[in-house]
Amino acid sequence: MISRVGVPQYEQAPVGFGSLFGRNIRLAGGPAPTRAYVEELMPAILEGTVEPGRVFDATTDLGGVPAGYRGMADRQSLKVLVHP
Repeated sequence: MISRVGVPQYEQAPVGFGSLFGRNIRLAGGPAPTRAYVEELMPAILEGTVEPGRVFDATTDLGGVPAGYRGMADRQSLKVLVHP
């Protein structure tokens, strides 16, 4: 599963039979509910305690994916980048 949050940066994606479907890969995405969190997070952004541009703060290989999900669930990581 490849998931993108927010407005897509492109309209077309490689979703043909050989590119994603044939390899059992799913591409999904949707809008980010930023208005639900802006009042809570904006003070931290302005104070510098939250860096809004920082998304991936941990990296792992495929074997580390379960630990990466635990890290996100335990709020130790924001997003984990997986390098196959």
